[in-house]
Amino acid sequence: MSEGPRYDEVVLGRRSTRGFLDKPVPKALIAEVIGVAMRAPSSFNNQCWNFSVVTGAPLEAIRKGNTEGILAGRPDSREFRRFDGIADDHRARQIEIAKQLFGAMGIARDDKDARQDWVLRGFRQFDAPVSIVVTYDRVLLGGDIAPFDCGAVTNALVNAAWSRGLGCVINSQGIMQSPVVREQAHIPDDQVIMICVALGWPDEDFPANAVVSNRKPVEDAVRFVGFTE
Repeated sequence: MSEGPRYDEVVLGRRSTRGFLDKPVPKALIAEVIGVAMRAPSSFNNQCWNFSVVTGAPLEAIRKGNTEGILAGRPDSREFRRFDGIADDHRARQIEIAKQLFGAMGIARDDKDARQDWVLRGFRQFDAPVSIVVTYDRVLLGGDIAPFDCGAVTNALVNAAWSRGLGCVINSQGIMQSPVVREQAHIPDDQVIMICVALGWPDEDFPANAVVSNRKPVEDAVRFVGFTE
């Protein structure tokens, strides 16, 4: 197994990749990345995660089903629980990264066609050569353990990929039309689709790939209790 850079270098250097080279990713390398990711913490050692790694014609069929569905106005059929509305501060951060991306891509506020094209890129999983669909065992549906574990393993996956020169973006738009994802990725009924990760070799000339999202200050997120200094 190859060794990557130090943990801090990976975490602080990683960026979400939204533009990929038209270059295949070796199956063995993907398996290596997932193997590292599966060392992520797991509540009660459940290890409830599963991965469907999709490329080629099945991935193209998923892209087609997603884009045709959204253009036809089909309802969102993602399987994870969603919230109604976004609080002001969360919405502000969402708008901030959108402005960064549109600025990098040169998409004007009033350019509806370019904005629509960007949205459709998301439904196409940003044309990445590989999609990793993360699922969990349906027997755990309704509890918080499975989503927690899937979040942990997905975080580990994108960092392990980055340390090996691969780019990823965690992409809920890619599973917007879950029936086509389930059919094309051969996901059994005893698994729940949680999220997907678009993966491939980053296109260094794609402007959005240079965008680094801001993070709120530590002091806004952390409360220290019981410390004397």
